[in-house]
Amino acid sequence: MTPADPFALLLLLLAGHALCDYPLQGDFLARMKDPRSDIGARLWPHGLAAHALIHGGMVTALTGSSILGLGEAVAHAWTDYAKCRGWLSFNQDQACHVACKVVWWALVLVAEGRL
Repeated sequence: MTPADPFALLLLLLAGHALCDYPLQGDFLARMKDPRSDIGARLWPHGLAAHALIHGGMVTALTGSSILGLGEAVAHAWTDYAKCRGWLSFNQDQACHVACKVVWWALVLVAEGRL
C-alpha cells in the first residue's frame, strides 16, 4: 500500500533516487560501473549491475512492485551505461532517472485507481 497522499510517493521515489545515486553509490562504485575507469575496465558489468539493483530495490521497497523494481534496474543500468560511454551528459542522465520515477509513480496511481 502506498501513502495516502499520492505526492508523498513521488517525493519518496525522488528522495530514494538521490540516496541511491549519491551516498549509497560512493566513489568506488561510481568508478567500478564505468567501463572507461581503471577498475571498471575489468569489472564494470558487476559495478553497473550492483548500482542498478540498489535502485531497483529502492523502487520495489517504495512501490511494493517487483515489476517496477525490475523496470527501474534495467532502465537505470541502460541510462548509466549511456552516460559512462559519453552518449548522455550528466544532466541528461539525471533527467532520464527522474522521468523514470514519474512513470513508476503514475503506474502505481493508475493501478490503484487514483489517476
